[in-house]
Amino acid sequence: MAGPVHVTDDSFQSEVIESDVPVIVDFWAEWCGPCRQIAPIIIEMSAEYDGRAKMVKVDVDENQVVAGSFGIRSIPTLLFFKDGERVDQVIGTVPKKVITEKLERMLQ
Repeated sequence: MAGPVHVTDDSFQSEVIESDVPVIVDFWAEWCGPCRQIAPIIIEMSAEYDGRAKMVKVDVDENQVVAGSFGIRSIPTLLFFKDGERVDQVIGTVPKKVITEKLERMLQ
């Protein structure tokens, strides 16, 4: 079973921007309660969309360069990338259906 890829400031370019499949980036932190609520959804989706999309996690405390470059001010924040470009975002905890609908639009 695939799981989300943990991405750092150094690996963001290769794992997200240069990805050949759409990517959902979960900006999170260990101390963030709402981040822990959304984490199981990201894990489920990484298995459900294995090979068609990629789920990655960026710990904002350990990777402040990439978090700062995208203006992350609130977590959890999900950024949606397709062909290296940010195309959508979700801030805060949302139902899985919301995330799935946005991803499905990117896959069309």
